Amino acid sequence: MNEKYSALFTPWKIGNVEIKNRIVQPSMGGTSLFGWLEPCHFDKEAAYHILNRAQNNVGLVLPGMQCVRDTMGGRWLYQNKKMFKDLAEWLPEFHKTGSKLFVQLSAGMGRSMAINEIMVKMLQNKAFGALGKPFLNVDYITASASATPNRWYPECKSRPLTVEEIHEMVDAFAKTAKLLQDAGVDGVEIHAVHEGYLLDQFTLANMNYRTDQYGGSFENRYRFAVEIVQAIKSVCGKDFPVALRYSVVSKTKGFGQGAVPGEEFTEFGRDMAESEKAIKYLEEAGYDMFDCDNGTYDAWYWAHPPVYMPENCNLAEVEHIKNFTTKPVVCAGKMDPAKAAEEIAAGRLDAVGIARQNLVDPEWVNKILEDRVEDIKPCINCHNACFSFNKSKSTPNMQPMDDSLHLARCALTPSTMQHNKYKIVPTKKPKKVAIIGGGIGGMECALVLKKRGHKPVLHEKTGELGGAFIAASAESYKGKLRDLLAWYRRQMTELGIEVHLNDEVTDLSVFRGSPVIVATGAVPRLLRRVPGYEKMIEACQYLRGAATGETVAVIGGGLTGSEIAYELALQGKKPVIVEMKDDLVSQKGVCLANSSYLREWFALHKVPVYLETTLKEVRDGVIVCTAKDGKELEIPCDSVISCAGYISAPLPETGRAKLVGDCRRVGNLRSVVWDAYEAAMKI
Repeated sequence: MNEKYSALFTPWKIGNVEIKNRIVQPSMGGTSLFGWLEPCHFDKEAAYHILNRAQNNVGLVLPGMQCVRDTMGGRWLYQNKKMFKDLAEWLPEFHKTGSKLFVQLSAGMGRSMAINEIMVKMLQNKAFGALGKPFLNVDYITASASATPNRWYPECKSRPLTVEEIHEMVDAFAKTAKLLQDAGVDGVEIHAVHEGYLLDQFTLANMNYRTDQYGGSFENRYRFAVEIVQAIKSVCGKDFPVALRYSVVSKTKGFGQGAVPGEEFTEFGRDMAESEKAIKYLEEAGYDMFDCDNGTYDAWYWAHPPVYMPENCNLAEVEHIKNFTTKPVVCAGKMDPAKAAEEIAAGRLDAVGIARQNLVDPEWVNKILEDRVEDIKPCINCHNACFSFNKSKSTPNMQPMDDSLHLARCALTPSTMQHNKYKIVPTKKPKKVAIIGGGIGGMECALVLKKRGHKPVLHEKTGELGGAFIAASAESYKGKLRDLLAWYRRQMTELGIEVHLNDEVTDLSVFRGSPVIVATGAVPRLLRRVPGYEKMIEACQYLRGAATGETVAVIGGGLTGSEIAYELALQGKKPVIVEMKDDLVSQKGVCLANSSYLREWFALHKVPVYLETTLKEVRDGVIVCTAKDGKELEIPCDSVISCAGYISAPLPETGRAKLVGDCRRVGNLRSVVWDAYEAAMKI
């Protein structure tokens, strides 16, 4: 092991519980041992995931957040005694690893509940809501401290929780914690003063307008969180550790308005002065550890940092707040393990929370221990599968229900939380398999085929592997994507996969008798109907180095166009975005943490955005567009970049060949990787 990581592998304590190392897997939606949105049960898939990470040397593992009351059905968690019995029977196997398990408990999401179109109708139509109440009580699960606008659909307002409902929840926390203690868990974590969830909504003065004992003064606003830890300690004893998930500062300007890094703003939520007071108050109440980051759902990119956020984005605030408590402090948020080790060694931090990397590569901790850091498959902060809740203007959550029910999956590692569906099954009949196309899809196919015992042969028409991903990873802030590309290329070499570069295949008949996989990707959609389209630079051309002038019109405000505009601005250029839809990044599969960051960054930096606007003509030095009202407008520019999307590009004659990834159906990295995996498993 490289010495710079050594501090990560020293023991520490939470109360009387000793943790073998400083690596914490924070709670992630979808990894709950008792299910996620569905009615509670002992979740065997989550248990497999949790056990596997413990077996790979994560010191403290926190399963996904568990509401003390089922989201669907409304049953109290403590009422399902069999579930706790199943947990008790499973825990000895977990504890063989030497890791510790804290279960995270929550009161729910309140106004942060990601509602969809059906849930909106249930809130707006009382009769419809009453009809669905036994299955999904939307009125209850969106209830908050006060009547505040829903994060995903502001037109819907939460109702205030009653005092009786609050007392029921406090009691439920205590009863649930006792059952967990009796089952053998090492501690619990309360998802309380964090991320703008329900309990946090009570603490924030601009979200809590109550006049009873749970509103008004500082003490009253934090009373809910205080009563929970006191109730747990009263039934579990003072030595049973209770951690707190804690957002140091909210980084929020208002409802649905976050503050991006470097922005000067007036804090709408919890500022540092209140945080310094709050952490002392919460320690005195009985909390034994603070699991920290920043943000709320209104500033979601702090708690769920996308690729655009800097590494270690929450570290400064977390290290500051450690000065105001005697209890251990953990920092999460796009943390670099080497930096975390440095801060731990210096005493400025007690442990590091690393979540998404545990989804991508279950062995990453052991690879550090074994000095195989280059072998770690990197997380690229894409949110394509682990947390793809998304929205655009005037829409609630656009995530398909299937995705909502199955979070914590990974775009890059299909077996994550799907280990039975996506597992390497050795072949009984090894075959030579031709793969046409050396992009991510082709390389993923080759990896899976090789691990199964086949002989993949990769044919790439250019002089390097990577395909469209070379361009997709080119922006300055996409270092992790370039690391991923390098990882795939190394795998080809280390596994001894036969690769033919500068080998364009046009006739598949030469592979007669052998299986063939076609992974030739997609080609740009060209706006040939637009006069002057030939004057435009296509997105990939720009990303591969094509020069632009000072003022650049970006045609298309989807993810590709918005990311290119962001890069142009970072390079000191002046981008102008023209988008036909009513919002930027108005597409399914892009996490709100990603899209809201881009929207808010553009607003802060006054990047001109023309929505509901159609390109009509490209001329020298100007583009002509048609606005929503039908009026024509001219936008001066030095260059024009076309980001109009892509079209599948299979070979002209594919016969019985398997089509994989974008050449079959244009998607994103998740669809390419999963598609490739499935195709390779069927040979």
